[in-house]
Amino acid sequence: MENVVAKPVAPGPPVSVAEVPFGVNEVRLNRRQWLASFLIVSAAVILVPRVWERIERFETGPDYRIPYALSADYWLHGRRLRHESAKVIVLGDSVVWGEYVRRDGTLSHFLNRQAGSSNLFVNCGINGLFPLALEGEIRHYGASLRHRRVIVHCNLLWMTSPKADLSTEKEEQFNHSRLVPQFFPRIPCYRADSNERLTAMIERNVSFLGWVNHLQNSYYGQKSIPKWTLQEDGADPTRYPHACENPFAPITLTVPSEPAEDAERGPSSPRHRPWSTNVVGTTHFDWVELDKSLQWAAFQRMIKILQERGNSVLVVVGPFNEHIMAPESRLAYQRLRDGVSAWLTQIRLPHLVPQTLPSLLYADASHPLTDGYALLAEQLFASSQFQEWLK
Repeated sequence: MENVVAKPVAPGPPVSVAEVPFGVNEVRLNRRQWLASFLIVSAAVILVPRVWERIERFETGPDYRIPYALSADYWLHGRRLRHESAKVIVLGDSVVWGEYVRRDGTLSHFLNRQAGSSNLFVNCGINGLFPLALEGEIRHYGASLRHRRVIVHCNLLWMTSPKADLSTEKEEQFNHSRLVPQFFPRIPCYRADSNERLTAMIERNVSFLGWVNHLQNSYYGQKSIPKWTLQEDGADPTRYPHACENPFAPITLTVPSEPAEDAERGPSSPRHRPWSTNVVGTTHFDWVELDKSLQWAAFQRMIKILQERGNSVLVVVGPFNEHIMAPESRLAYQRLRDGVSAWLTQIRLPHLVPQTLPSLLYADASHPLTDGYALLAEQLFASSQFQEWLK
């Protein structure tokens, strides 16, 4: 067998890079194309949330409140405020929202009953919306509230301890962290990194990102589309029920509403019961003084924002459940409550300090039961100051 000797191949002429101006997957845009791309993206970012607001059904009506599952959908909160014109907006935390009651058992419902109206007072409370977060909501999502009547609930629950006040140095996890001041004033227990803080600041100033958050909250169970697609069903072996589904199928163009029957709320719920029937209050609260409280400082800033926007504001202070407290804690609470009233008087802001409700009408330290809200609405309407402000 003959040995085959490979002949060397003569090298060809060198290939100049200039002869291959574009690679296989390379796209180069000139200045005009970059400008066109920028304009298209900018138009989409600006127009998509506005168009979406017109095509997505958002049914509210009497006694409507943002569903519990959508508490972190701040874009939807802002949309609700924009749509409720010529009405009295009631702002606050879960006391306004109605933690233990159905939507027809809230403060706004009974205020409407007292007024002989079905939808004059609008429930814009959000679960867990403490003053530092409420300030953020008003500042970044409440611009449409200008020159309107607003009732703000002041819940001193957020000053019952340094932890509740967020002034403790120990790191704490809390709701609505994306609404609080990210850098100043400093919140000692908030330890998010710079990336998370900057993301929160950008999201609440760019409507498109808020809209993306709205999609995740309303249609994908508070998850991004990739996380929703790879969500496990908890079975063994593990399955991914959404992996083969159309990722846009959950979008129904209708904002989810609160369930008609909620086992966690209402008179038939096991949670809807008095905090105690025969126990003497022994709870001790480590109250934070007003001049040291982050929550109270945020409440003051929020009131000033509303005033600067031309709102007619009425503040309702409490009523906190004094029956649950030990005597010394009750005295400290009354001193704080009087300090809040004194500041509101100083700035000449209409405010009411309702009488403490009967013990059996509280579910816990600050939340009334259904009959408690009814009695509170009666107290407010019986006030000449409330009637004068309402006119």
